[in-house]
Amino acid sequence: MCGIIGFTGARDCAELLIRGLEQLEYRGYDSAGIAVAGADGFAVCKAVGRIANLREKLGAALPAGHTGIGHTRWATHGRPSEENCHPHLDEKGRVAVVHNGIIENYLALKARLEEAGVRFSSETDTEVVAQLLGYYYTGDMKQTLLKVLPMLEGSFALGVLDANAPDALYCARRHSPLLVGLGRGEQYIASDAAALIEHTREMITLEDGDIGVLTAAGAAIYGPDGAPRARAPMHVSWDAGAARKNGYPHFMLKEICEQPQALRDTLAHYVDLERLEIRREQMPFDRQQALALKELTIAACGTAYHAGMMGRALLENIAGVRARAEIASEYRYGPVILPGGGPDSAVFLAVSQSGETADTLAALRRAKGLGMRAIAFSNVIGASIAREADTVMYTLAGPEIAVASTKAYLTQVLLFEILALDLAHLRGRITGEALKQRLAQLAALPGQAQAVLNRKEMVLNFAKRNRACRDVFFIGRLTDYTTSLEAALKLKEVSYLHSEAYAAGELKHGTIALIDEETLVAAIATQPEILQKTYANMQEVKARGAYLLLIGTPGANLPEDCEVWPVEGVHPTLAPLLATIYAQLLAYYTALMHGCDIDKPRNLAKSVTVE
Repeated sequence: MCGIIGFTGARDCAELLIRGLEQLEYRGYDSAGIAVAGADGFAVCKAVGRIANLREKLGAALPAGHTGIGHTRWATHGRPSEENCHPHLDEKGRVAVVHNGIIENYLALKARLEEAGVRFSSETDTEVVAQLLGYYYTGDMKQTLLKVLPMLEGSFALGVLDANAPDALYCARRHSPLLVGLGRGEQYIASDAAALIEHTREMITLEDGDIGVLTAAGAAIYGPDGAPRARAPMHVSWDAGAARKNGYPHFMLKEICEQPQALRDTLAHYVDLERLEIRREQMPFDRQQALALKELTIAACGTAYHAGMMGRALLENIAGVRARAEIASEYRYGPVILPGGGPDSAVFLAVSQSGETADTLAALRRAKGLGMRAIAFSNVIGASIAREADTVMYTLAGPEIAVASTKAYLTQVLLFEILALDLAHLRGRITGEALKQRLAQLAALPGQAQAVLNRKEMVLNFAKRNRACRDVFFIGRLTDYTTSLEAALKLKEVSYLHSEAYAAGELKHGTIALIDEETLVAAIATQPEILQKTYANMQEVKARGAYLLLIGTPGANLPEDCEVWPVEGVHPTLAPLLATIYAQLLAYYTALMHGCDIDKPRNLAKSVTVE
C-alpha cells in the first residue's frame, strides 16, 4: 500500500521523482523519500508526512543524477519515521531499494543476516531486501536479484539501484502491481499509470516473477529463470487531465460529479443504445453457459463488496441465479462447497476498483484452483485481477484518485445490472421486448444522476446545519440496506464521524437503545414494496428524539419534520444508485465542514495491496 516511482535517462530526475510521488500520494502518505544515483553513490532524502514535507526539505538544491527511485509510504512494519522511510540502503551503501508489499519471512531473514554481522537501521521488512541484495551482491544486480528473490516469501514490487551501475534501474514484481513506462531515451517504473501519463502512454505491466533491467536505451524483461520475456506494451488512452482536479477543490467532488459520464461511457460499452441491444461480444456468458449456471459467488472488499451485495440481489431477483456475496478476506480462508454439475455450474466473480486488491486476488486464485470459472470487474486495464481472470468486464470510470471510491462503485453496480439483465434474457426469464424496455430505463440513468448532482447545494446546506452532529445511523431494507452500508462507510472514512448502518427491521433488537435527541437517522427508502415498513421504523426513532432524513421516495405516513432528498421516476433496481450519489455528497460536505483531508483520509490508502 505504497507508491513507487523510478526513472533512468539522460536528464536529471529528482524533480520528476517528486512530481511522480505527488501523483501517487493517495497510495501512501506517512512518509516519502527519493534516492538518486551519481558517480559518488546515492543522494538520499527522506521526510515524515506528506510529499510537501519532502519537497520543502530538499529545497532548491535538488540532487543531480539521471537515475533514481522514489517512494511514498503507508506504514505496515515500523512507525512513520525517517529511519523507516524508503528508500532503504544496505549497510555498505551500494544498494538502494523501494518496496510495495509485505515480506512475510523478513524476521527469519533478518536474524540470519544479523548472525552474519549485518547491522540494521530500521524496523521495516524492506530493509531486509536491501541488506540481502548487498550481502549476496555478485557485481551484477540482475544475477543478484535472481539469487535473492526466491528467498523472499510474500508480495513485492521493487525498484532497485546499484551504485556500481548508476545508469541502470532494476525492478521486480510478485503479487504487487508495477508498471514499466517506455519513453524515448528514458524509461520509468511506477505503481500506477497516473505517475507516468505526462511522460508516456506506452506501458508494460510486469507479470509475477518478472525482473526488469532498464537503461536509457530500453527495457529488458526477464523471467525468474533469467531468460528474456516478451511483454507487449499497452497504450493508456486517458489523458493527464483526467488525473488532475480541473478546478474542483478535491478529487472526491470531481469524481462524484463525473459519475453521469462514467455511467454513460460504461453503458455505451456494453449496450447499443440506438438499437437497445446488449453487445454480445462484451458479455461473459453465452446461452448454454447461462442455462448451466447454478451458483455465482462474488468476492470483494470494502466498497466493492457493497457493490457485490447489490449484485447478488440483482442476479437473484432479475436473473433467477443463486448468488452469494463474500468478503474476499473471509472467502480465501473459509470452506467452499461447490454445487456440482460441470465447469459452467459454479462461477466466481471478483470485484475490485484497482484490480490489485490483495485479498480479492487471493480469493480469485483459490476459486480458480477449485476449478471455478473466474470473471473480474476492474476499473484498471491490465491489472492483476483482470489478467488472471478468465473473462474481464471493465468499468469505464476513468482514473479514480480520491481514496474514497465513488464512480467506481456506481459503474460496478451498473455492470451487475447489465449482467443480470443479460442472464435473465438468455435464461428465458424476460422477453426481448422486456429487455429493450429495461435497457431504455438504463439509458436514462446518466441524466437522472445529473439531476441529483444539480441538487448538491441542498446537501451542502444540510451539512452546514448539522455540522455539530457526531452520531449518524443509516437504515434501510433489502437493497436500501446495502446502500445504507455504503453510505455509512463513505461518511466515516472521510469525515471520521461515528456512522453505522442497520437493517431497519433490526432496530428494535438492540440498536434503538443508541438513539437520542443528538442522533441523525438517515433512512434509505427507494423500494416500493417496503416503503411503509421503513416509514414505520422512522416513526420509531423519531419517538426517541432522532432527527430524520429520508433519501428516497416520499409518500403517505412519512414522519413530519423530516428532511427529504427525493429519488423518484426511476426503476426500483436503479433507484439505489441515485440514493448513493446523495450519500456521497453528504459524506463529502460533512468532511468539508469538519476540515478533514478529504482525498487522503487518515490511516487509509487507495489500493490495498497487502493482506
